[in-house]
Amino acid sequence: MFSAAILIGGKATRFEGRDKSALLVDGQTILSRQLAAVADVVDDVMLVGGTRRYETQTPVHYVEDVVPGCGPLSGLHAALTAARSNGVLLLACDMPFLCEPMLRYLLSLADEGDVVVPQTNRGYHPLCAVYSRACLDPAARRLARGEFKIASLFEEMRVRVVTADALEAFGDPDRLLANVNTSTEYRAIEANRMQS
Repeated sequence: MFSAAILIGGKATRFEGRDKSALLVDGQTILSRQLAAVADVVDDVMLVGGTRRYETQTPVHYVEDVVPGCGPLSGLHAALTAARSNGVLLLACDMPFLCEPMLRYLLSLADEGDVVVPQTNRGYHPLCAVYSRACLDPAARRLARGEFKIASLFEEMRVRVVTADALEAFGDPDRLLANVNTSTEYRAIEANRMQS
């Protein structure tokens, strides 16, 4: 049994504070695309950290950060605290090209580590990763110490790295794991869509 946690509480400072989950890609919001991708692979879906409420076809429940204002690590901590399962698929809300087969694959590896995380030539992708409940106390300790980098958890957890080569079975890893940090990146996605 797994939960998905989509982090919706970011300030989007590099995107003029806009709600990135509401951006349209191929006529659908990124959030709608993500909800469709997780619908058949998890048992419940949490929207974590934000104050906005969304009309969704998929049943969701909202989770507030226990330790607000501390970034994605705070979101992970809140998700693990509220999860109805032993593992959480953590997703940033600005990743439009996640696909069900890849997410199902990541979850299938959950017994191989406390963290299952993709790694490409751009580094780890901790906001498209699976975290076990074993990460809860270490996350809480880091938050208490003011250490907010989510990848710092990997230093003390059993980590199952998923290579770019393994992800190629599901498509181009750079596209699958792409996120929209800026309006320039969003325009590039729109331009690529128009060309294809």
